[in-house]
This record gives sequence, structure tokens and C-alpha cells, in this order.
Amino acid sequence: MRRDLHAHPEVGFTEFRTASIVAGLLSSWGYTTVYGPEALDGAVRKGVPSAGILEAAYERALEDGADPDIVRRMKGGYTAVIGILQGKRPGPAAAFRFDMDALPVTESRGEQHLPHREGFASRYSGIMHACGHDGHTAIGLALAEQLADREFAGTLKLIFQPAEEGVRGAEAIVSKGWLDDADYLFCHHLATDAVSGQLFAGALGFLATTKLTAEFRGISSHAGAAPELGRNALLGAAAALLNIHAIPRHSGGQTFVNVGVLQGGTAANIVPEQARLVLECRSDSLEINNDLERRIRRILQHSAEMYELSCEVEVTGAAIPVHCDEEAVRIVAEEAAGHPAFRSISERVAVAIGSEDAGFMMQRVQQRGGISTYMIIGSDRPAAHHQPEFDIDEAVLAPAANLLAGIARKVLV
Repeated sequence: MRRDLHAHPEVGFTEFRTASIVAGLLSSWGYTTVYGPEALDGAVRKGVPSAGILEAAYERALEDGADPDIVRRMKGGYTAVIGILQGKRPGPAAAFRFDMDALPVTESRGEQHLPHREGFASRYSGIMHACGHDGHTAIGLALAEQLADREFAGTLKLIFQPAEEGVRGAEAIVSKGWLDDADYLFCHHLATDAVSGQLFAGALGFLATTKLTAEFRGISSHAGAAPELGRNALLGAAAALLNIHAIPRHSGGQTFVNVGVLQGGTAANIVPEQARLVLECRSDSLEINNDLERRIRRILQHSAEMYELSCEVEVTGAAIPVHCDEEAVRIVAEEAAGHPAFRSISERVAVAIGSEDAGFMMQRVQQRGGISTYMIIGSDRPAAHHQPEFDIDEAVLAPAANLLAGIARKVLV
């Protein structure tokens, strides 16, 4: 399953084929399966691709075997899948979250790269599972199959999330209420800086972040004959870029800003009427991140006014810090101790892999009296996450699924 998903990677909100497979298998195992607009709030999604990109991905999924009856309900980027299974006895509700999306990375074709050597490298140009979400999805399906016997109490809820990359998809699932009744929520990630055999039952250090796109609009004119008639959008965007990177650091916590894209203009002799910035801010404090966002918005607006431009700002992604509950961490560590594949078990790890929108799901569960943790399941990897040579150790997949199944049976009593 992992190799099939790896060969057919799909970026955020275009996971039509992947989600179709997930929904079909969950239904076949007796799960109540929810997908399409019922699974996530369309208005809350962030950074949704254009209609043309969504349609092209939809048609590609059909060509590559997606169930047409399932993906039809996912048109427009509604690619979340929720699987719900009732145990044989009354009891609590436990949720597990799995992200499904790939990245806009061109996969390595080097002979040392296992997916290429074994024939399951990406078939889609410029898209790759370079973060391990193919493994996460396969683990989720293996968990679903193990628990299909319903030998537990209460409710099992499996959440297959689109668009984790860019932290765009979790809030839309939270908004639909799928976490409101969860007493437990368990999330995980493969690899990061943990090797095969290691398990960290809780994670620290995920950053709050806001992703923004700013569109500057001016007036084009002849740069030589009538430059005074133009309003240079690229100048406004460039002024904003420089001043955003000049925002002072904060004494109260870590801060990061980055303008990753500056686009604008059409020719040397035309005053550019359009320019675009794609940027982000991050902090280990939600309050400080919010202050960074406020400062950035002021800079964008005033840079536009300085050059008599308009500026529209869109939030394309967001995340909050992750907080793990001690009791949930303990449950994971105790269960892992009974699995020989995990030779090194720790209750906490400081991570440095950016941001995670699972924090919104964890926060909702915790606000309603439940508990949650975010695990790091170790995996050897030949290259860092998001690199063309990234791969996972497939030997960790079955132990990971067995661990999650053990956790589920431990809490659903």
C-alpha cells in the first residue's frame, strides 16, 4: 500500500486517488465512512488550489483507478475522509489522525534511491512523497483493518487529513465537529530526527505560524514615454519585502519571518501593474506570532499606500503550538514498552521540523476535556524531509500500526 501511494503522490486538496482508496477500504471493513463536503468545512480551508489544478488532478485520479462514485463527492478539493467504527460495548471515543498529502518536489532518479531502484518512484512530474505521509496513510489503513473486528468498547474514529503541508487542512475538519466528542486523540509523524527503533511518546517545539499571500495592484504604463502615469506594483512589493525582514526580533520568544516568493512585472519597458509576495511568520508563542502577523499586515498596507497601490492579503495556512498531555504520553510509552520493535522509548522530544496543523485538532479535544499527544515514530532516512532523496524505512510500518492498535485497545475499554 505504501509503495502504491508513493508512486501516485497528490498535493494538498488534490488527494483524490488516495482518499478514494482510503474511503473504499474503510467502507469494505464496515466503517461508517464520511467524505466530501460532510467531512470538512469548505469555507475554512486555506490555500485551496485553482479550479484548473483541482480539475486536472481529479481527471488524473480517475485515469489512475480512483473510484468514480467516491471521488465525485470530493470534487472541488473535499478530500478528507473520516472512518467511524462502533465497538461491541459502550465506552469512550478515541481518534487517530493521518495526513495524506505529498509535496511539489521532483523525486530523485539516482540509483541509490530505493523507490527508483525498486520501481515505485513518483509517476507524477514535480510531485513526491518527500515527508512520509504515504507511510502515515498506509499505517492508518493497517490500523483500520486490525480493529475491524470491533473487539473494543466505545467509538473509534480515524481521520485522514488532506493538506497538512502548508498547514491548511486540519482546521476545516475541526470546524465540522469531528473532534468534539473525542476523549483521546493520537497523532504521529515518521522519522524527523528519530531513527528506526526509537519512539518519542510526545513532541515539543512545533511553532505557531501564519502563511500569507499579498497581491499588489497598480497601473501599467510605458516606462520611457509616460512613467509618471504608472503605479509600480513591484516597487511596493519590494519595499514590503525589505521591511518585513527588518522586523525586530522579540524578547519574549523565538521569531521567524520569510518572504519566499516575489513575482511581478512583464517586460523591461512596462511599469508593472501586478506583484505578488508569498511569505510566512513563525514563533514558539501564539501571541508573538499574532503580533508578527499584525506588523506584517501594516507593512504590506503602508508599502502599497506609499506607491498608490491596492493590496489584498490572504491567509493560506496557519498552525498553533502543539501541547501534549502527560497522561496521553504515558499511555503511549507504556504500550510501546510491550512492543520489541521499539528499543528506545522517551516521553518527550524537542523537534525542529517547523509547524503542524494537528495542533488545532489537539486543542479542540483538550478544550472539551479530552487528552492528546503527538508521537514521533523513528525511521531511518537517507535524506532530510522535503528533499528529493527522502525515503522511509518500510520495516517500521507494521510495528507502527501494531503500536497504534495496541493504544486503541488500551483506551477503548
